[in-house]
Amino acid sequence: MVPEVASDKASFMAQAKSLSLAVSLNTTTSLFMAQTVLRVFAAVFTLAAICVMATSSQTTVLFGFTIRAHYSYSSAMRFLFVTDAIVCASSLLSLIFVYHLSHSGSNLKTCFYLFLHDMVITVLAISGCAAGTAVGYISRYGEEKMGWMAICNRVKSFCNHMTISMVLSYVAFLSYLALAVMSSNKVMYEANGEYQRNERQACP
Repeated sequence: MVPEVASDKASFMAQAKSLSLAVSLNTTTSLFMAQTVLRVFAAVFTLAAICVMATSSQTTVLFGFTIRAHYSYSSAMRFLFVTDAIVCASSLLSLIFVYHLSHSGSNLKTCFYLFLHDMVITVLAISGCAAGTAVGYISRYGEEKMGWMAICNRVKSFCNHMTISMVLSYVAFLSYLALAVMSSNKVMYEANGEYQRNERQACP
């Protein structure tokens, strides 16, 4: 009777362990797929933002003077352009890293590096978006107290293109914000797993 109970218990434990391993594998696969999709989204949206920004230009005549509007004439827009380029390049490079992790297996150290990368890119992306938003707001609405005039009523096409570019940049930022949250959860999961393994090894 006792051997049968022990055998049933061992069989149950083996099934539970197998089920836990299958759930963990499915969760890890879903995580890597989500990571890949979000990084592709970030790369595509920033590339589209760069293309829209680089091709946006408009010329108008004001008080007899010909004025040309272009993103390169604003330091804030140039900063947004550069940050978009960095986010796009980093997204493509990080895809290689995520692909390597999905095949070689993840650990606490590599997950932390990925989280650190995502946090840096997230901060960089929102800084570029914030700089572009500030200049875009003044360009569209002006600032009467400072004596700054709105210019979008004279170069509407250029401002509309820049608005589209900024919206695309914000979408890329949201993608990286989601990636940063996912990476932080992965780091905590790996840290908890490593702690439990160390506890089991320490037990006699």
